[in-house]
Amino acid sequence: MHTHRMHTHQRLAAAAAVAAALLLTASTTAAACDLPAPGGSPLPRCAERNLSVKVTAAPTPDILKLRFTNNGRHACTVDRIPTVTFGDLDGAARPEPPVGSAPYRVAAGATAYATVRTVLAPPTPGDVRTVRDIVVAADPAHHGLRIKATELGLPRGVRVYDPVTSLWQHKAPRADRTI
Repeated sequence: MHTHRMHTHQRLAAAAAVAAALLLTASTTAAACDLPAPGGSPLPRCAERNLSVKVTAAPTPDILKLRFTNNGRHACTVDRIPTVTFGDLDGAARPEPPVGSAPYRVAAGATAYATVRTVLAPPTPGDVRTVRDIVVAADPAHHGLRIKATELGLPRGVRVYDPVTSLWQHKAPRADRTI
């Protein structure tokens, strides 16, 4: 009988620990994704007209630095995955780490950063494509900003093969570490 109580107590303690972990995970996820508190209303999506988007080529080959600033008067959200397309090529840079869409909160006046690696270990140099422009948007619902490769200091074009992007980050060094 004593053994039975011990197992029951251990099961209850384990169940309580799992429940606590799930609650902690849910609250952390809600905070990270800027989901509204129960009974609260979600933040609005950032209006494209309130955002300024900038792109620069890094000194490292095949790396682009992205940033946008919320010039609006209130906090708002964009998708946590930047939208980066390349000339007339199909598709966009895929997120690294591989995740799905979720809201990313940006305060009024705040800037967010991301890093794009345009060439990711091609099997042969012939697989790399070169484009004359890219389009960058803070959110997939936006039209984005078309930027010519020459404006980035890349007169031969932007080299592309299996491009990846970091998620938006509040600090530039964090965006660099993820890809």
